[in-house]
Amino acid sequence: MSNQTEIVPNQQIDEALIAKLRKAPILSSLKDDELSCLKGVEEICLEKGDILARQGEIAHYFWILLEGEIGFYQNTPDTEDYMITSIPAGLAFGEVPLLSNIPNAATLRAVSHSCLAQFNEESFWNLMTSCPEVRRSILGNMAARIQKIQSMTLQKEKMASLGTLAAGLMHELNNPGAAARRAASQLRENLMRLHKLSARFSKAEMTAAQKQCLFDLQDQALAGGQPQSMNSLEQSDAEEALAEWLETHNVQNAWTMAPTLISVGLNASQLECTQEAFTGSTLSDALNWLDALASSMQLVTTIEESIGRVTDLVYAVKSYAYEGKAKNQDIDVNKSIHATLVILAHKLREKEIVIEKNLAADLPPLHSECSGLNQIWTNLLDNSIDAVPQHGIIRVRTWSEKSPTDPDKTHTDLCISISDNGVGIPLESQPHIFDPFYTTKPAGVGTGIGLGIVQRIVEQFGGTIRFSSEPGNTEFVVRIPQQS
Repeated sequence: MSNQTEIVPNQQIDEALIAKLRKAPILSSLKDDELSCLKGVEEICLEKGDILARQGEIAHYFWILLEGEIGFYQNTPDTEDYMITSIPAGLAFGEVPLLSNIPNAATLRAVSHSCLAQFNEESFWNLMTSCPEVRRSILGNMAARIQKIQSMTLQKEKMASLGTLAAGLMHELNNPGAAARRAASQLRENLMRLHKLSARFSKAEMTAAQKQCLFDLQDQALAGGQPQSMNSLEQSDAEEALAEWLETHNVQNAWTMAPTLISVGLNASQLECTQEAFTGSTLSDALNWLDALASSMQLVTTIEESIGRVTDLVYAVKSYAYEGKAKNQDIDVNKSIHATLVILAHKLREKEIVIEKNLAADLPPLHSECSGLNQIWTNLLDNSIDAVPQHGIIRVRTWSEKSPTDPDKTHTDLCISISDNGVGIPLESQPHIFDPFYTTKPAGVGTGIGLGIVQRIVEQFGGTIRFSSEPGNTEFVVRIPQQS
């Protein structure tokens, strides 16, 4: 609280303060003989900008705003404090963190000169126990605010997931887009080279041996498909040997051609026919023509793969965004998890995380009217990514089994396990991880709402979520009835 705050002691509540308190809706019905429940109240005044309570701190007070306006401000890792709502004069607030035993969800700051009736914890509980009418009003306010908080946190979590989705999509689209653009530019250069070389060949008489040599090499270069796989040392040695051979025969661009020719399976011994068939500058033109052709085919493959990657991303995002929109739909849980992994791929690459997938091939579809399945995987995987070290391991497993709660064993549950080798959840934190606003992440990093939302979504599907955690091994298991 600001040093500028003025505190007016109220061991004996004066008539002026009583008159102000009676204007508050929750105290308007108090009778004179019930004023003892206001024991311990004190009046405080704030100037514009003064802070009443800070986000994340333990709550100690309940207030009734007598005059002025109090703003509720929140901050995130990416933004400064921003006002999410404000309290006008006459309203009471502060009961939610006191009754729920949670830290302040926002920073409270005076929007204008404001005066408040302040109850410490002892006087608040005295108010709750001594004045039934006031208690009912406070609990009613709390119920309404909890509902509003749940709605806001759900929306905030959806926006956080959307942010993760958007960031992942931008990262994932950038790589294939840039690769396709580079390949297209290089392909244009190759086509110009082929045009110039073809023009030279058209003006020269080619023997049958020359034509046959080029056709044979062309067939070999185009038959390979993907570039040959070699270890680094073998590839380096082969490229160096071919480049030296090309230089010996006065072939232009020898060192830039060698990697392409080696990748399609051509080495010096296989190019001997060109030395016999071509002489002088025609040998250089022939091999440059072959290089341009082989390189062009590889660039076309690169463009196809890049476009295929973009198509996969669009499908993944579409699956992510529209899952759960239709009623009575069958959902492929494996595809749902795969779509989420595609979108989070950039975060996995940044930490060079190994993903070990064991997805049951015979997993039956989930038949449900509910939505939000992808949000479960997003939160659980995002938490694992944050928890594991560089080069960490995340394991994803799916399977189905008969429901343990079904005595006739006729119903099937779909089971999903997401585990990691991260730091684990501290033992003292484990009972609270599904509590609203509880987080073990540093201030400004975790919202504390992800796992609470996960639990709610799982329950909407009629399922359960459990976890076990120790350093080096944390596992969350989601179990959802196949028919939910």
